[in-house]
Amino acid sequence: MSYLVEMRGIEKRFPGVHALKSVQFNLRPGEVHALMGENGAGKSTLMKIMSGIYARDGGEMFVDGTPVAPDSPRAAQDLGIGIIHQELSLMNDLTAAQNVLIGREPRRSFGRLDEPELNRRAAEIFASLRLAMDPRTKVSTQTIARQQLIEIAKALSYNPRVLIMDEPTAALNDAEIAELFAVIAKLKADGVGIVYISHRMDEIKRIADRVTILRDGAYIDTLDAADTPLSKIIQLMVGREVTQSRATVPDLSQAPVALEVRGLSRGKDVRDVSFSVRKGEILGFAGLMGAGRTEVARIIFGADPRDAGEIRVGGYAVDILTPHAAVQAGIGYLSEDRKHFGLAVDMTVRANIAMANMAQFTSRTGVLDEGAMKRIAVDYISRLGIRTPSDMQAVRLLSGGNQQKVVIAKWLLRDCDVLIFDEPTRGIDVGAKSEIYALLEDLAAQGRAIIVISSELPEVMRLSHRIAVMCEGRLTGILPGGAQTTQEQIMELATRRDSALTVAEDA
Repeated sequence: MSYLVEMRGIEKRFPGVHALKSVQFNLRPGEVHALMGENGAGKSTLMKIMSGIYARDGGEMFVDGTPVAPDSPRAAQDLGIGIIHQELSLMNDLTAAQNVLIGREPRRSFGRLDEPELNRRAAEIFASLRLAMDPRTKVSTQTIARQQLIEIAKALSYNPRVLIMDEPTAALNDAEIAELFAVIAKLKADGVGIVYISHRMDEIKRIADRVTILRDGAYIDTLDAADTPLSKIIQLMVGREVTQSRATVPDLSQAPVALEVRGLSRGKDVRDVSFSVRKGEILGFAGLMGAGRTEVARIIFGADPRDAGEIRVGGYAVDILTPHAAVQAGIGYLSEDRKHFGLAVDMTVRANIAMANMAQFTSRTGVLDEGAMKRIAVDYISRLGIRTPSDMQAVRLLSGGNQQKVVIAKWLLRDCDVLIFDEPTRGIDVGAKSEIYALLEDLAAQGRAIIVISSELPEVMRLSHRIAVMCEGRLTGILPGGAQTTQEQIMELATRRDSALTVAEDA
């Protein structure tokens, strides 16, 4: 069997971490090969070696049977290897066309930029993706989903023979995913080999030909996707069975209301939204992309202003105009973009956990009590099962699931009564998801009011005691949680454009 790329016995070490232990992987022309494993299993590290970002510490790599050792992304591109990273690498102040063709801009005489030609070439690439995108639009004005599609266009502009996709659908809606899969089908037909990394298990059955599984930096197995049940893939990934049970809905009818929102409005994004969440309750928010779920959360947290409406915490009206005021009122918000709004990724685990409550560790003269910070950090690392060599590890070196636990630790230390989780498991593997779910359920059992915003319906249904559904800025219904609600009922409300409101009995 001839391979586009073959990797044998790959080794990689970082300080305190043996990231890859004699890992093997191969890719055939015209196939989608899914690379699966929990966060921290070594998937991204292996692909960064393939794409020239990291140098390997041992093992061999072949392209078309020839030994290679790409020492830079440009060297890998010259070998026909492209990569679409999970974390966007676009320049926000440049246009879409400038990002797609950066470093390869067409020039006129005397080196002047040929902007019409630049935009024409970018428009051709967007058209091949069936992406309605003005090449002159500034990247900073686009949603995360649209930026992800620009990133994909940039990678395809190099005409790669091997394309690595690391969580390409994490920020895409169903329609955009369907468009991406159509592009993948075309690339397969053209003989391009695709390495596909995703934590959305349903996608693997839809597009993958083979699956290779890593666990704790070691190679586990390579299987045919069509012949392997998802339950087996999950078990091989985590080394244990993961249950997918639905939420058990407690009787909270006598529990105090922790948060109440009345008539919340902001332009067309949020229109007359009212709801409440009780202590001990997990209220899920479902809806299609752009429905207004995140916008509601940002208004409650004071990150965006409101045009109208009232917010009550513990029965008292509060005037929340800034995130600081929200924190003072006992509200914590875990953003969907944890890298930019939840963490200081170049700082340590210890500093990030202490960040929202620095006054607790600062003397009257402004001196930090590092000993107290360490004790608290070590305690939360143990309580939440954060996998890190030490509390002084830089957060950027942790897996996605462990980064999310650091954000949770920060807000637990602040002792917030209301916690809003926006896409809490985006980019997190199935094993870490199970741990996050258990943690949220434990927080609710302790009496905290939890709001969970998620684009994954199984996740909303797995966690929620009640489910609030939004469409085009309006709350179209509140459904019971547990086994009483179906995906079809949620989707009916998520696409309802009339003003009728479906409301379940209060939990």
